[in-house]
Amino acid sequence: MKLGEALVKEGLITKEHLKLALERQVIFGGRIGTNLVELGILTEDEFTKFLSRFFKLQVVGSSQLVNIDEETIASIGKEMAGKYKAIPFKKEKNRLHVAMLDPKDINMVDEFRFASGYDIIPYAASELRILYALEKYYGLKRDLRYISIFDRLEEDEKQIAASSSEEIKKVKEAFADVKDKEEIAGLLINESQKVAKRVALFLVKGNSIAGWRSKGINIAGSEIKLSASGESIFSDVLARKTYYRGPVLKIPGNNELIKILSGTPQDSLTIPLNIRERAIAILYADNGNASVLDANVTYINTLIGAASLAFELLVIRKKIMDL
Repeated sequence: MKLGEALVKEGLITKEHLKLALERQVIFGGRIGTNLVELGILTEDEFTKFLSRFFKLQVVGSSQLVNIDEETIASIGKEMAGKYKAIPFKKEKNRLHVAMLDPKDINMVDEFRFASGYDIIPYAASELRILYALEKYYGLKRDLRYISIFDRLEEDEKQIAASSSEEIKKVKEAFADVKDKEEIAGLLINESQKVAKRVALFLVKGNSIAGWRSKGINIAGSEIKLSASGESIFSDVLARKTYYRGPVLKIPGNNELIKILSGTPQDSLTIPLNIRERAIAILYADNGNASVLDANVTYINTLIGAASLAFELLVIRKKIMDL
């Protein structure tokens, strides 16, 4: 199975996402993963974790490519490293650990073994990390496009590292202190809008969902019937009990949502809020009909987890009071 097809099968991207990335690949080149990251459809972390599952190998971490010693780099020559897009990053006894774009290429592994005299331990890595390391250690210049994408990722990582841990701690404390479900909904919406321009929370009511709270979208008084065939964003996430990331497709089951959104966003996120395996609400988020979501949508997953636990706390508190 091809890598792109495997991404679709795992539900990490949609067929529409794959088509968009492949079209971009034809025009600009680069690996499919690079194009998906550039489009903001996947984060680099999401893609590299997938690579590990796809190749059934370890993925080299970004920190492992930062300070590689000269002796290890010299184990593989510049010409061979550039030809095969591979970086040796650790030596131990008779083994050489190498990050590769194609770690399943047996012929390449054999060539490295013959050239270096070491047993080769292959690792998977993203194209962006490999090209960065090739420039840093071998002087092989990257195209400006890859520098731009990589610099953006590095800046995002710095900002997240500087602020996220303390910010997330405060948000979790806020969820732990809520007094009622309206406070949970308000907190979830306010925090979600930090990474998405339009967010809406719907209550699940039998065979339909009803508008609850929102920002950037007017869902007051809205009620959407769930598609019995499962052919809608909301029916799909409820059936699979997991999130949907992708465009809002023009299908009958999505018609009511499309009216609310005044269009069909090319990128959106829909997540069920579950309590003990049962969905009580659904969060929808996008950046408008013509924009993709930011890479940091994983923050919303954290919020959903905290909100679910906050609802459970309310239930527990009520049971205690009713004793």
